Amino acid sequence: MASELQITICLDVLAPEELNTQERQAIELAQEAAADAYAPYSNFLVGAALLLENGSLFKGSNQENAAYPSGLCAERTALFGLSANHPNQTIKMLAVTARRRHKDTFLPAMPCGACRQVMAEYEYKQQAPIQVLLQAPDGKFYRFKSVADLLPFQFTKDHL
Repeated sequence: MASELQITICLDVLAPEELNTQERQAIELAQEAAADAYAPYSNFLVGAALLLENGSLFKGSNQENAAYPSGLCAERTALFGLSANHPNQTIKMLAVTARRRHKDTFLPAMPCGACRQVMAEYEYKQQAPIQVLLQAPDGKFYRFKSVADLLPFQFTKDHL
């Protein structure tokens, strides 16, 4: 007889005024990064900001290409750029925002599956949780305590 497994995901839903100073700084940098996105095809501008353990911030934005599979999401440009330039930095938080070109309103920003897997890899690599802060509907924010909350069945090197 088959058994059922239920998964519960906990997250905080925050109004803008409930963000702490570091969260606010990370969201603001992610919003600035979205303005730097190269998205001439989708006009969907995504920005990501990493808050590091030392308090500094590092950003990334989505980068599209006419050969669609060659583009890269904001989350991965931030993570790969950080790792290439500062390989031993511990990431405390990843913030993601998105908006359409020529619009001021930020939209819900949910990382794609590939980004979730890459985020999980960096969390696994540093053996410490990475908090995830996402733009949510109605001007609110979703705060996850760990990437594991976004990708509960992760593929890691332990599966190889």
